[in-house]
Amino acid sequence: MQPHPPLYILRHGETVWNAEGRLQGRYDSPLTERGIAQAQAQRTILGGLDLDSFTAFSSPQGRAFQTAAIALGGRVSDIRTDDRLSEIGLGAFAGQDRAALIAQEQVSDGFALYERAPGGEGFAALQARCRQFVTNLTGPAILVTHGITSRMLRLVLTGRDLADLSQMGGGQGVVYEVREGVQTCLREKGLKPAPSMR
Repeated sequence: MQPHPPLYILRHGETVWNAEGRLQGRYDSPLTERGIAQAQAQRTILGGLDLDSFTAFSSPQGRAFQTAAIALGGRVSDIRTDDRLSEIGLGAFAGQDRAALIAQEQVSDGFALYERAPGGEGFAALQARCRQFVTNLTGPAILVTHGITSRMLRLVLTGRDLADLSQMGGGQGVVYEVREGVQTCLREKGLKPAPSMR
């Protein structure tokens, strides 16, 4: 596995559509009050870290950039956007009710929807763009992205198989640190190892 620089990876805070159970994909909705609080919790976590040598990158989607502005405001000189950090494309499923689609498609959980979405990006294409992004990094970085894209970035960085994507751990209001192929989940009240760290 190729060595990568130290990284901190954040998922955006809760959005209106998250709260409503709607899939977002490339669509967008604003952060809720809870989502803003989660971004502030990420700011607290990052506040205890030395970020002097870190570059900040965000998905250009509004919910991620809003989270980045809250979590990183005043801590870094610039937040660069990169399309490769956007959420997985969901094609015709974007904007639809997650629970209704799970029932309609007769799948056991929402992960299967990402492969079934008509006109969607699919996991293999997402994996390729995430791998390209991390390969091009030249130094330590903070990445603000989305639920599935965060999992895929960490899957690539830890050398896991695509079949392990659903086991990569998630969550809003936390920060994942990835160093030397190991991920650790940083929470506001201390450190807790994430499941499946390698």
